[in-house]
Amino acid sequence: MDNRPAIDPLQPCAAADISKDNVARFQVASPWRARWQLINSLVPYVFLWFAMDRALLVSYWLMLPVAILAAGFLARIFIIFHDCGHGSFFRTRSANNATGALTGLLLLTPYRHWRWQHCLHHGTAGDLDRRGSGDIWTLTVQEYLQSTRSRRLAYRLARNPIVLFVIAPLYVFVVHHRFSASTAARRERRSVHLTNGALLAAVLLMSVVIGFKALLLIQLTVSGFAGALGLWLFYVQHQFEGAYWARSPDWNYTAAALQGSSFYKLPRILQWFTGNIGFHHIHHLSPRIPNYHLQLCHEADPFFKTIKPLTLLTSLKCLTHRLWDEQRNVFVGFGHISPLDA
Repeated sequence: MDNRPAIDPLQPCAAADISKDNVARFQVASPWRARWQLINSLVPYVFLWFAMDRALLVSYWLMLPVAILAAGFLARIFIIFHDCGHGSFFRTRSANNATGALTGLLLLTPYRHWRWQHCLHHGTAGDLDRRGSGDIWTLTVQEYLQSTRSRRLAYRLARNPIVLFVIAPLYVFVVHHRFSASTAARRERRSVHLTNGALLAAVLLMSVVIGFKALLLIQLTVSGFAGALGLWLFYVQHQFEGAYWARSPDWNYTAAALQGSSFYKLPRILQWFTGNIGFHHIHHLSPRIPNYHLQLCHEADPFFKTIKPLTLLTSLKCLTHRLWDEQRNVFVGFGHISPLDA
């Protein structure tokens, strides 16, 4: 059991001169912004589902570009779902929970179970001694060298871009979320069962309306593209050059947020579809800030302007990051390992 005291998410580390007032004033949800975001995300997504069904009657290839656009809206819906999990999207708990549960059905994700696991991620991000809660599997160089041959092979497969961004997203949303963690409490396990039951009912209904084959082709395509985008975002948000990792005695919440979570500066259209989640350093500093206030918070404090952004071009280098070198505090590739050790 972790007996460390509760963390003050606004307690600055020594190197950060952050105004608590500048951060705290953006933690208040805006009902009209939240409602408008729901409308401009869910309504187009429903229309795109209708368009995909019509296009599929002609050809899968005609449906594919519509599905890619729909995946963008589904990624945006995920950010709404994500904010509800943090209790930040609406002002009331009931509105957040209801919206989170409903959007979770579109994402094939049990809301309460995911919320519990994601909160663990926020409390352990960048902590080398508490990895595994909602993280991408990451080994240190020493751990890799001490692993069995089969574990090394499994790790190399898990880090392969095809597995990480194509196979893994479909597995996570279609298969993994159908089961609860062994350590989950009764309420979280119940959310998995209720979500599975609701999804089964939806599948039966949609199979009658558009046919099971059409449902399968559309849902897997949209979930695959949306999941790939989501996994890529999550990957570059914590596996970038200059990222922060430390052992528990030296781990600091604010340092992990500001140095261990990237500022991913995306083109305006991609920033819109991804719900400003590129301002991930702000989100980890204060998860109670809703996505529609993240950029405003970033621009309100002079300190945040000193954080070097990660761009689309520079983020591609993250694909070479495979292992964490504790000696140098940097990510390295498998080429860093001697052929005699690999």
